[in-house]
Amino acid sequence: MTEATKPPLDILLCAPRGFCAGVDRAIQIVELALKKFGAPVYVRHEIVHNRYVVDGLRDKGAVFVEELTEIPDDGQPVVFSAHGVPKSVPENARSRQMFFLDATCPLVSKVHKEAQIHFKREREIVLIGHAGHPEVIGTMGQLPEGSVTLLETVEDALAFTPKDPERLAFITQTTLSIDDTAAIVRVLTERFPSITAPHKEDICYATTNRQEAVKRIAGQVDAMIVVGAPNSSNSQRLREVAEREGCPVSILIQRASDIDWSRLDGIRSVGVTAGASAPEILVEEVIDAFAARYAVKVELVQNAEETIAFNLPRELRLSAAE
Repeated sequence: MTEATKPPLDILLCAPRGFCAGVDRAIQIVELALKKFGAPVYVRHEIVHNRYVVDGLRDKGAVFVEELTEIPDDGQPVVFSAHGVPKSVPENARSRQMFFLDATCPLVSKVHKEAQIHFKREREIVLIGHAGHPEVIGTMGQLPEGSVTLLETVEDALAFTPKDPERLAFITQTTLSIDDTAAIVRVLTERFPSITAPHKEDICYATTNRQEAVKRIAGQVDAMIVVGAPNSSNSQRLREVAEREGCPVSILIQRASDIDWSRLDGIRSVGVTAGASAPEILVEEVIDAFAARYAVKVELVQNAEETIAFNLPRELRLSAAE
């Protein structure tokens, strides 16, 4: 196919997209630990939900495990993933005298602190989130078992019966759908007017910005491509947002090689975005794949500027400066 015979295609490229500050920090922590302490550096759970990133770090000497019991007592660093961990994990690491680095996103740590404050003030805590997600497991694991009730849907919120409606608080997972969460919060606040809300919304700035960027273009394109992992909550939400906003075809892919071209037959425009744990190189790969089949015109649609950066752990700051 020559350039002259390729069908035209408008690509609307969402911004912001891809890495957020928490993901960037987590990856840096593993890379700097490898540079400073050498391989292996153990990482409990995927550092972020992206196979390309995980495989790249594995190639550099990172060893990914699900539990601390898989790690030998060899003195090498252990990194906790960006999603956060239950309180029992660092306690266990200390009891084994492990040297650990906590890559928990500071915005997830903020939710952990909120939960602890509510617990100290003897409030019953409701967590809006997805069962089984590492962030939810980590947040619920900050407190004694049974202290937090997980609500996933509006139906859950309607069925929930607190012990004392006057001593109730809610927190949320940071990577949820803004609209779904708002609907659940609406039910809770209508049913329990004195419920304590977060001082500042728990859904993180990056999740919000990426969803708003998708909303802005979803109604203008024939298809939306979301680059991200199937186990990435924020990536799944981007696909759902595009669908809900009326985009006829909304696809979540890990790599360009995953694109099902039969679903894109006859399209004249496509939106492209990436979840917060997907690197930009994978977005470029997708655009190149479209450029091989279409005469593409790429337009950047900027919805917000992101300037947030998070501090590295003290043990690595000197290495970062070198």
